[in-house]
Amino acid sequence: MKPAIAFFDFDGTITQRDTLFEIIRFQKGDAALYAGLAFLAPALVMMKCKLISKQKGKEIVLRHFFKDMPIEEFRDKCAAFCREALPKMIRENAQQEIQQHLRKGNRVVVVTASAQEWVKPWAECMGIECIGTQLEIIDAKVTGRIQGINCNGEEKVRRIRQQYDLPAYGDIYAYGDTSGDKPMLQMATFGYFRKF
Repeated sequence: MKPAIAFFDFDGTITQRDTLFEIIRFQKGDAALYAGLAFLAPALVMMKCKLISKQKGKEIVLRHFFKDMPIEEFRDKCAAFCREALPKMIRENAQQEIQQHLRKGNRVVVVTASAQEWVKPWAECMGIECIGTQLEIIDAKVTGRIQGINCNGEEKVRRIRQQYDLPAYGDIYAYGDTSGDKPMLQMATFGYFRKF
């Protein structure tokens, strides 16, 4: 009998809210977050109105808050975020579903548009895998740009197929909460939209 595999979106599916602004709050503080959002409001409105892509909008935010930050410092603070702040944002039902898959011996993977740096440490503590957006690093510093394509929509499916031999699995489960998760849900044997 073939093993099963389960793919979970992160923001809004496993967590109660988007973690991009939460990682900024954790690393920079409330005052810097709100001042930055006020400054970036025109770009965020343009993204909401689809005048610029989600990837471009995300890069504008990442550049504003993290450009030229040493990657080791960024990763250390992301690991601290996973230990100290993230557990309070996790949906209990989602965590129980993950643990149920693990008890059955299923492979579990988080597939997220968030950067791997602030999701992977939590995933590893849970004993699960992580595919996330990759940040561009030059000269050991964060540039604020995304390396390749934001891990959302069809890119989630492309990255899954690149890393996993899906025909080797029996049932494929997928969980998501936005239109950016629908290609992943359609790929699955069992796709769950806003289950938690």
